[in-house]
Amino acid sequence: MSKEMRSRIIDSHIHLDLYQPLQQDLILADLHLENIAALISVSFHLKSCHENLRLSRMDGRIRPAFGYHPEQPLPSDGELQGILQFMQEHRETMVAVGEVGLPYYLRQEHPDLELGPYIELLKVFISQAKALEKPITLHAVYDDADIVVPMLEEASIHKAHFHWFKGSSKTLKKMKENGYYLSVTPDLLYEEEIAEIVDAYPLELMLVETDGPWEFEGPFKGQMTHPKMIHRTIEAIAKIKHERVEDVYSILLKNTKLLYSL
Repeated sequence: MSKEMRSRIIDSHIHLDLYQPLQQDLILADLHLENIAALISVSFHLKSCHENLRLSRMDGRIRPAFGYHPEQPLPSDGELQGILQFMQEHRETMVAVGEVGLPYYLRQEHPDLELGPYIELLKVFISQAKALEKPITLHAVYDDADIVVPMLEEASIHKAHFHWFKGSSKTLKKMKENGYYLSVTPDLLYEEEIAEIVDAYPLELMLVETDGPWEFEGPFKGQMTHPKMIHRTIEAIAKIKHERVEDVYSILLKNTKLLYSL
């Protein structure tokens, strides 16, 4: 697809603060050219929250989410309180609580890791999202999604975004019933598992993302992850859904704006 045919879209999940400064400059310089309307830049820890806020003040197309990524040791009490206070202070700027969730990959590396404290931490962030009336951006893959969905239901959370979702058809069905969103990365172009999820889930509850600077394989191997890769993802979604590409762009952009109040 030529650049002239590409419509505007939003990268719904990127760690812009984790790129090198020169890479950040390159991405931001390219956004208009590549028809990327905005970036939802999620946070990894308290320092990351501060950096994403700084970036958002430099460029209004960067929309920050604040949280604590679960694939790392638990935060100290001081850091957690710092993040919660930071959210309160900057609630008008933040578009979501995120990235938060459960440590699936960390548990693969450390099978003896206790999950309970991470569940309690997630409860805190779910409560914060509810109190601040913000959507929550979740890292909950495979069996962990089976734990997280009931937690959201119990807290009556309606605006949830499962980024780069991988999980069972049973959980997918429950997510659909609850109106939760999931986002698709460029690995759709080479992962059959992701293609099956796209086929099964409603387009009206779908977003697109890069999760940059995480790097991809397939046609993107060896490349710096860039929001422009989303356009290839959208083409693939349109083929799977048997929809016109321009209609898919329109629906995905509308979904992202609706969820994040953009």
